[in-house]
This record gives sequence, structure tokens and C-alpha cells, in this order.
Amino acid sequence: MVQRVLADVAARDPVDERERQSIERFVAEVARLEHPFDEHADPVHITASSVIVGPRGIVLHRHKALGIWVQPGGHIDPGETPWEAAVRETIEETGLPARLAGDEPQLVHVDVHPGPRGHTHLDLRYLVDADDADPVPPPEESQDVAWLDWDEALAVAEPGMAGLLRAMAARFGH
Repeated sequence: MVQRVLADVAARDPVDERERQSIERFVAEVARLEHPFDEHADPVHITASSVIVGPRGIVLHRHKALGIWVQPGGHIDPGETPWEAAVRETIEETGLPARLAGDEPQLVHVDVHPGPRGHTHLDLRYLVDADDADPVPPPEESQDVAWLDWDEALAVAEPGMAGLLRAMAARFGH
């Protein structure tokens, strides 16, 4: 799995300088990690998240621990692929009927950023479909989950997402 992920990351055409630097750091960090998918093995580890786009724009949520607007995502469970984790986390955090977009996982962005508890997340972001349904997050998750149009998303999202948001807006004709 590590080799597949590294190949997918290396094949990315970065959307901006931030993603270019994230790809370089991702490759360097994974090379030194014995268990890169295990959040308990090292404070630096791979996470997975979903970029959910549709006619209404993109789905973002206000992260409970960090208080910032980001895409749904989180840690990878043992035996799970990153793209399976992205879909699972989306369903858990938003209540949306999420599934991968297309027949194969589409890695649409890579970002390295600080996470809670002093962790560093090597985040793999996959394209996910969720129809056009309204989010219905469970009570234990952030209730601030919504479809946002591209301008709204750029205005409220964590600033490091700007390149991703602009690329997705252009890709989906907005």
C-alpha cells in the first residue's frame, strides 16, 4: 500500500507551491516512517480526506478541535486504504451517502499540515461523490457542515486550501 500511495503522490501535478512543498515533505516523511498509516506510531502520519463537489459547490465542515473550515477526513483505521478512510470519515462526519467518484480512487490533492495533539498530518485528498444530499451529521460530530458555493468556500476555508479550491472550481466549470 505504501508504494501505491507514493506512486500516486509522485504522479500529482501540484496545483500551487504549497502542494509542491507538501508532496516533497510527504515523500521524505514516508521514507523514514516504519508505520506511516498508524496515528499511534509517530506524531507524523498519513491521513485521508474527501473533496466532495457537485452542482451546489463543495462540502466543508468546521473542524471540532481546530475550529477551521476544511474538508471531511481523518485517520486511517488498520487494514483500511486511504481512499476507504476518506469515504468512511465523510459518512461519519457529514451523514452524506459518500462513495468514490469514478471506478478508481482519484487523488486530487496532497497537503501536509498540523493536526490536533501536536500531530502532523500527511493528508491525501480524494474526490468523493455524495449526490446532492443535505448533510446530516450525527450529534457527536460538528454540526457546521454545508454545501458552499466556490466563493463562499474560499472566504471561509482554512487559507491553505485556496489552491485546491481554485483548482476544483476550474475543473468543475465554476
